[in-house]
Parts: sequence; C-alpha cells; structure tokens
Amino acid sequence: MLLPAADIYLYIFLFLSAIIENLFPPIPGDTITAFGAFLVGTGRLHYGIVYIVTTLGSVIGFMALFFLGRHLGKEYFIKKNYSFFSSQSILDAESWFQRHGHIVVLANRFLPGVRSVISIVSGISLLSPAKVFIYSLISASAWNLIWIHAGYTLGNNWETVKSKLTELVRNYNIAATVFMVSVFAVYLLFRFWKKKKSGTPQ
Repeated sequence: MLLPAADIYLYIFLFLSAIIENLFPPIPGDTITAFGAFLVGTGRLHYGIVYIVTTLGSVIGFMALFFLGRHLGKEYFIKKNYSFFSSQSILDAESWFQRHGHIVVLANRFLPGVRSVISIVSGISLLSPAKVFIYSLISASAWNLIWIHAGYTLGNNWETVKSKLTELVRNYNIAATVFMVSVFAVYLLFRFWKKKKSGTPQ
C-alpha cells in the first residue's frame, strides 16, 4: 500500500524530531510524538508506523551522542571542564557507569532532563555499543508505547491530548526528579558515612 506523499513527510518529521530531541533536549520531542499519536487517533497516520519511526529516531539520537562521547573521550571533557559537566563529575560518573551504566541506559527514557548526559557518559565510559543499543531500544520502545498509546486513547481533540499529556508528564517529571534527588542524597550520605568510618582510628 502506497502512502500519500503528505503522510510520508509527516512520518519523516516525527522521525527527525525524535532524533533532534535527544541531541537538543529543550526541543519538545515528546510533544511532537504526542501530536503523531493524535494524528493516529484521527485516522490520518498509522499507529505502528508512528511507533516505529519515533522509536528508531530516539535510539539513533541516543546512539549519536554515545558515539560522540566515545570518540571525544573523557580527556576532551576534562580539559573543557564545563560548569555543567565538570572534570571531577566526569571521573565520578565514568567509574559509576562502568559498574551500573547499562541499568541507567535501560532507564534513560524515564529519567527527565538527563538523557543526553547518559548517552555521552555511556560513550566516555566505553560501554559495549551493542548492549547500549539494545538497552536504549528497549527503553525507547517502552516509553514511546506509553506516550503514543496515551495520546491515541485520549481522542482526536488535539487540545485535550496536549493538555492531558502535558499535565501527566509534568507530574511524572516532578516525581522522577524527586526520586533521583533522594537517591543521590542517600548515595552521598552513604559515601560520607563510609569515608568517615574508614578514617576513624581503630
């Protein structure tokens, strides 16, 4: 079955937006994906094709930054010593990612605001490209299925879809951020306690 040219352009737009959203996080790629789900709800686009192109776009964008981090290496970022990506944070992240990085990659789509950092640090830490690809594919597949299906089932009114999903994702991002901050705080306290204990005279 041949697709109308206008629909092909829409699929390409959704595909590219999913890639760019990973490369430039401020771009609202998930909102664009929700718009694709809305078009599915109206019967304009095919559910399966929208799901495939947005998922592949997400994985390609993630892997692009992964290979960028792998190519540049940690020395590049250490020399740059960005305020948001300091040399010490890179060394700490590399050590941690070498132990737990694949789990973080598996959860990356569900961690707001840090997807791009996760992909770059995964590359810096020299994680297996094959495993990173598989885990990022699983993560994007699960996230996009939830997002697209939610947009599709909310109906064919774009304003309703946009407002409901915006509220849903905002609440999720708040909850996920609080959880991540709590886990990080517990981790820092544990390190402080361990360091203090090791420095205590026997």
